[in-house]
Amino acid sequence: MKKIVTTSVSALLVLSLAGCGSSAGTKATTAAAGTAASGVYTPGTYEASAQGFGGEVKVKLTVDADKITDLEITGDKETPDKGGAAIKELQKTLLEKGSSDVDAVSGSTITSDAVKKAFDDALKQAKGEASASQGSGTVSFKAGTYEGTATGYNGPVTVSATFTDSAITGIEVKDSKETEHVGDVAYDILIPEIVEANGTGVDSVSGATFTSRALKEAVNAAAKEAGVSDGDTFAKNTVELKAQDPIEDTYDVVIVGGGGAGISAAAQAAQEGNTVLLMEKNAEIGGNTLVSGGQYQSVMPYLVWDKNDPDATTGTGFDGQTYNKVKSVQGCIDELKTIYGWSEEPFDDSYYKDHEYVAGDIHELSKHGVHADYLPVLKELKQEIKAYLDWAQPKLDAGTPESELTLFSTVNLHIFQTYYGGLRQSADGSEWIYGNVDLVKQFITDGQEVKPWLESMGSTFVEDTQPTLIGALWYRENQFIGANVDTDGDGKSEEYKGRWGTYFVAPMTSFKKANEKNTIMTRTTAEELIVEDGKVTGVKGTMYDGTPVTAHASKGVILATGGYAANIQMVVDTNKYWSSDYLSTSTKTTNRSSLQGDGIKMAEAAGAATTGEGWTQLMPISWIDNGNLAFGGGDYAIYINPTTGKRFVDETSERDVLSLGEFKNGIEKDGAKGVFIEIANAEVPIPGPYPYKEEDVANRQYVRTVAELPELFKELGLETDAETVKATIEDYDKAIMTGGQPQDVSKKQFSALIGTADKKADGSYDPATYKLDDVKLRVRLLAPSTHHTMGGIVVDTDRHVLDKDGKVIKGLYAAGEVTGGIHGGNRLGGNAITEIIVSGRTAAKAIAADNA
Repeated sequence: MKKIVTTSVSALLVLSLAGCGSSAGTKATTAAAGTAASGVYTPGTYEASAQGFGGEVKVKLTVDADKITDLEITGDKETPDKGGAAIKELQKTLLEKGSSDVDAVSGSTITSDAVKKAFDDALKQAKGEASASQGSGTVSFKAGTYEGTATGYNGPVTVSATFTDSAITGIEVKDSKETEHVGDVAYDILIPEIVEANGTGVDSVSGATFTSRALKEAVNAAAKEAGVSDGDTFAKNTVELKAQDPIEDTYDVVIVGGGGAGISAAAQAAQEGNTVLLMEKNAEIGGNTLVSGGQYQSVMPYLVWDKNDPDATTGTGFDGQTYNKVKSVQGCIDELKTIYGWSEEPFDDSYYKDHEYVAGDIHELSKHGVHADYLPVLKELKQEIKAYLDWAQPKLDAGTPESELTLFSTVNLHIFQTYYGGLRQSADGSEWIYGNVDLVKQFITDGQEVKPWLESMGSTFVEDTQPTLIGALWYRENQFIGANVDTDGDGKSEEYKGRWGTYFVAPMTSFKKANEKNTIMTRTTAEELIVEDGKVTGVKGTMYDGTPVTAHASKGVILATGGYAANIQMVVDTNKYWSSDYLSTSTKTTNRSSLQGDGIKMAEAAGAATTGEGWTQLMPISWIDNGNLAFGGGDYAIYINPTTGKRFVDETSERDVLSLGEFKNGIEKDGAKGVFIEIANAEVPIPGPYPYKEEDVANRQYVRTVAELPELFKELGLETDAETVKATIEDYDKAIMTGGQPQDVSKKQFSALIGTADKKADGSYDPATYKLDDVKLRVRLLAPSTHHTMGGIVVDTDRHVLDKDGKVIKGLYAAGEVTGGIHGGNRLGGNAITEIIVSGRTAAKAIAADNA
């Protein structure tokens, strides 16, 4: 039995040189060699391959003398929902057409082009125009150093590659905006493999597909500059990874998935005294958490209004320091009044049988009651709101602006907003869904311990703010900074910035220091749960090089594999919420390519029940070119219909409300549906790890004045009338300055002007100082893409996995987005980070309690 070690098992790299010719590695099996004497083809079977998005795409076709009789296309490394779907579609159309003169599949151009190229190469063989290449794969270059550039996840990737006359000998990444610990990990893995292979036909790195492709394309561009003798062969040369001896070991706890839920579970399990194996599919831990906004929702009591000390302007934080309390935002009190007037009758959906259900319209929803399990929360919340209004209303009546009052925020408000923010009706009107009250109350209440727990391990946060983000509904976000941690044990702490530091370095260091056996195994795909006598006792998986892994768990297995928003086919197949006019297999995603629903499938094979899989959240602020999260919030920006030039939605609404509005009011551009224009003051910072400053990024961001908008709209091919947009901005800003509402669409909360104006002594704006003409505006093109899957494995409050009869499956636990029943039909922005950390810790604590 071989022990699992913390470093990746070294793979024996064997150079596999593709053949020369237009498509390397092609071969043919024919009835007669040479050019066909009669008919179009020489009967037989022909094979060819080409480089796709994630790896090699292979075509195998069979012909008789006059036609193609069979066609088989494979591409195991292509993204299943995009490239995989394109392969299925092209297999049918190519066979019907008999030629590659077919359209590429929308959203899968690279895979489509690879399939058509390989198809053409195989067809040429069948026609006798080209024979199967059997060369050595050697290529030549003009010796020297050359640069190449390609587009990655966040922008251009530029490399400098050095060649001799026969080989590539070195690669340096000169410029890259790829996400740290997500995309950039591909460089250290792929660069040595490309040099070893003398080509770019190496497999992409799981979870870093965009960056892997960009690196390979940039190297191909550099090779072209170096005068490569055969670009096709260079692009096919690869390395063969050989499996090592099987790995088998036993731990107290085995965790599958190293995102926020997985690492939180690992740290907590280690703190409980257990030995732990964390198995991660990607090249580094981090999961989807590292490509999220990263803020987590949880009210900080010391920063908000306190009924026991209502006039207090400061509070004492967890760290013992004194902080100024945060101020309310215009519109918050109106929302509190709506909640205060919420009907306490049992929820009655009869009104919606004759009227359209408009998600996010709480003014109407509040008239129709509340589900019984949330009634106690509502009653307690109303008492809290009444106390606040009794204090605040006299001040408002005396002329104090709302923005000068201390913010109201409580745990009960968070719970109730999670309830109505997730209360949704299916597209056909037959089904309603909302979050399980026990699970909701648990993650929000226990979320109060997230910051103290992480800070105890070295994580750092901004302590004096409670901002908001897109679809959050309130001001209770907590902004990460990083971590100060002694990772080497030398007594010296180092600073690790961003989400990586706060959510991973700190708990990972605690996890590793707890026991020297604790292990993180990356680039390892879990495939099967081991079940013995009705109890889950371990996990079987395979490392990236084919090495089999068997990990036994003496106490329990925790599934923390995330959702399936990157598996668009699964999203479409299970969909109950979105119209097929909006959601389709061409819809893009914010998720990493590895988020395919693996954990759900493994759990179901072990007898687990699932719930809520018909409800997928779309992220309304995604880039139109690749679907990635663009970051931001709606409280400081306006969303413009590109056709009318006017606002079309309350930008502070829930994410599904925003996405639906975008589909109805946006346009289709570059294959993306629901494209709209976001405009904000360029001086207002975008929340989250936003990669751009005041710079133009094609089809993403532009910084312009109002006078420059006509030229910009023309450049972008938009019919938008700039004068109408200007009038829309002025009307919106006037509403903020006067305490009213815009003429087009009312808005619950405002936090910033689009133009500028001075503030008076009382904190209100002075309309006489308003300016717009010379103000720099940030203009972005955005659209919806899949973001979070609400459905998943059924769990109880201890995160035991339950079967279809509601019984606990012994030895099996689940945490994070792999579970269902928590967020209902729509998740509030920032709730995910809170829930994954809480549920990861909860599952680890349950294992300790179950084995006490």
